[in-house]
Amino acid sequence: MLAGVLGACNHPDSDSANESILNFTGIDSSVKPGNNFFRYVDGRWYDTAAIAADQVGVGSYSFLNIPQKRLLQHILDSVSKMQNAPGSIEQKVGDFYASGMDTVAINQRGYEPIRPILARIDAITDVPSLVKFAATELKSGNRSIIDFGISPDNKNSSIDIAHLSQGGLGLPDRDYYFKTDSASIAIQQAYIRYMGTLFGLTGSSSADAAKQANSVYSIEKQMAASHKTRIELRDVNANYNKMTVASIAKMEPTIGWRAVLEDLDAKTDSIDMAQPAYYDQLNALLKSVSINDWKIYLKAATLKNYATDLSKPFVDASFEFTKALSGQAVQKSRGQVMTEEVDGLLGQALGQLYVKRYFNEDAKKRVLDLVNNLQKAFENRIRHLDWMSDSTKAKAIDKLYAITKKIGYPDKWRNYDKVQIDRTKYFENLLSLDQNQYQYELAKLNKPVDRTEWGTTPSTVTAYYNPSYNEIVFPAGILQFPYFDFAADDAVNYGGIGMVIGHEMTHAFDDQGAQYDKYGNVKNWWTKEDYEKFRAKTQRVVDLYNTFTVLDTVHVKGAMTLGENTADNGGIAIAYDAFKMTQEGQDSTDKIDGFTSDQRFYLSIARIWRVKTRDAFMRMYVNTNPHSPAMWRVNGPCMSAAPFYRAFNVQQGDSNYLPEDKRIKIW
Repeated sequence: MLAGVLGACNHPDSDSANESILNFTGIDSSVKPGNNFFRYVDGRWYDTAAIAADQVGVGSYSFLNIPQKRLLQHILDSVSKMQNAPGSIEQKVGDFYASGMDTVAINQRGYEPIRPILARIDAITDVPSLVKFAATELKSGNRSIIDFGISPDNKNSSIDIAHLSQGGLGLPDRDYYFKTDSASIAIQQAYIRYMGTLFGLTGSSSADAAKQANSVYSIEKQMAASHKTRIELRDVNANYNKMTVASIAKMEPTIGWRAVLEDLDAKTDSIDMAQPAYYDQLNALLKSVSINDWKIYLKAATLKNYATDLSKPFVDASFEFTKALSGQAVQKSRGQVMTEEVDGLLGQALGQLYVKRYFNEDAKKRVLDLVNNLQKAFENRIRHLDWMSDSTKAKAIDKLYAITKKIGYPDKWRNYDKVQIDRTKYFENLLSLDQNQYQYELAKLNKPVDRTEWGTTPSTVTAYYNPSYNEIVFPAGILQFPYFDFAADDAVNYGGIGMVIGHEMTHAFDDQGAQYDKYGNVKNWWTKEDYEKFRAKTQRVVDLYNTFTVLDTVHVKGAMTLGENTADNGGIAIAYDAFKMTQEGQDSTDKIDGFTSDQRFYLSIARIWRVKTRDAFMRMYVNTNPHSPAMWRVNGPCMSAAPFYRAFNVQQGDSNYLPEDKRIKIW
């Protein structure tokens, strides 16, 4: 058992083996905390940390899932070699894993598994048969021009309804199609080459493959022009457009929505079309683009969707594009790939095995105590806000205490009784699992929301707030070093998992969460004056984070990251107040390892964002991820935290000093 997992998850494998829970190694005393606190705490680690060739980053938070996946792979390697009872979760996860590990059989099949799909594309003769193909294939996980799903109604969160979202693109974001800087052009060219390679692998000549790839790119670019930007997607009300099926059928007749919904087996009279402009554009393109070009587009979408599930030449082609996009140097091992597949498609089955082996139930109670303490601290902060009226405060506190708390793993596990797994048929297993997932979601349509459901697997290192459920979720995976540990003092735990808890609670009151009531409905519970003050304060967050530089001239996108930045600032403030409610927090002079309790609190915060990534990945991250890069998740909130200034004697003239009237003070 290694340091960093005592009492929480007894992992036999960890990247943190040489890091003491209590000692903060790697402090760079040549950096003044007030100039760059991230570099002060993490600089020596950052300068020496090596990113594995098959990864795009290293460190904590999402990259802590790298050692987590090794734990899951240990489980899968073990159960896949056992004689498991037919129909048991061990049999299903073990046999699915084994089927995907048989690369000899997969390579022998080439692209034979998708030949029937490509043949169905060849048989398309008109727009109705084209749209029918897209709708039917969606049920097997092969998405193209239609993005359909089931989730709560934003304005009646007790019911799951049908939703349509913008889709159809192969690049990570609509902006990739329109940028003209050299890095973006290189990615565009790599993407076109990738599609050309796929066409070549399925029989097209080099000249035809290149022509086909450019045709697909042209269609996608036209669709991308209709997409909302990631910043526009943050507008909750603008992205809610519930309409009758009759009205959308009339609005976009070429798509043929009644037939689409019938092909999707979706019986409903209404649907939320989140981004109507995309479907307006699709309706027009179905008339202006030739059927032959659409068939080429659908072949490309199918090939891209299944490339990593076919023989080695397809996997290699997919990786070449991944390398251009993220900077990842070499491919992940087959074991890593299959672990991610099992976790993604049989996540709660594998999660049960993980929890049984690695999760200590005492961790659940300890973290619940922290959650309750932070809730009290948050209430106190709301009561003392100088910009909010008493009536809005009362509703905010009511919402705060209505938050559902999910810790560790679900109370009710999902079963996979309808899934049949054949140890010798990898591709067929994939289809079976995707089809099962679709039917699982479809069964919710127009039914009461199951608020016990989890949106992540127990082993994942993550945490989230779901506004439609008004819930905060902390899976077993995050209840480990450097976030949480029984052996650590309160300062370390409140600066670690406490900050994460406070962050997720604050999401209930960020620019998006604040638009939902305590039941998870989009509903205004603010006075007009209070909401205007809130909007003015969030604009200051946008303005500040826009000034932060990441790479060269690349800046943090303040508007896109507003919710996460608000949550980071609020999370640290709330966690600090909760920490000061503890006995240790009340003693500001007692030192451990030469640091006061307040200093250890902030050192712990800096350590949980100890992350290093490849530059290519970071460029993509800044363009597509709603979180700020790790350095600014540390420095940004600390710049506005008065206790941090006192703890580290931050003075005017220090690089990260902000005058008091410029500091972020929302929650």
